Amino acid sequence: MGKYNFIPDDADESSKASGSSLRAHFKHCREVCHAIKGMKLGRAKSYLEDVLQYKQAIPFTKFTGGVGRHAQAKQLKSAGDKVRWPQKATRIILDLLKNAEANAEMKGLDVDELFVKHSQANRAQKQRRRTYRAHGRINPYMSSPAHIELVLCKYQEPVKKAEDSGDLPKLTRKRQQQARLKAGGGIDD
Repeated sequence: MGKYNFIPDDADESSKASGSSLRAHFKHCREVCHAIKGMKLGRAKSYLEDVLQYKQAIPFTKFTGGVGRHAQAKQLKSAGDKVRWPQKATRIILDLLKNAEANAEMKGLDVDELFVKHSQANRAQKQRRRTYRAHGRINPYMSSPAHIELVLCKYQEPVKKAEDSGDLPKLTRKRQQQARLKAGGGIDD
């Protein structure tokens, strides 16, 4: 079993899946992982299947160079309307989601309560080829594969914020001095 960058609090109530040196563009894998993070499992699977059919798009937030603008991005409120439909990366991550779901079923977890707690893509070692150029030159022609890891956890309701105890929040020394000056006093009497 490989090492993950995220360790869930309750390992019995979670499921993991990972792939290493997967032949899909790292930048596409990163954006797809970022898009599904925090989604419930069923929603994430249907979203990725819609991306494969060009019904929904993946918002590109970090690697936006050369990414075109599309009207479909208005549904996602994507910055700059920059979206794409990365087919290969989406297929690979959808397969990993299904793998994590199968791992959860083997553990006896209820898959309806799972959500994507952690999804991450890292750069893998480049695979080298060469391309032949004019005047007898050779240039590198490298692929950019990715390592991907997913962690599904049981959904828990967020903790409620504590009620106010009634007293004012503690002021810093600078704010206390400003309040004294505003009240007309300077030095404590």
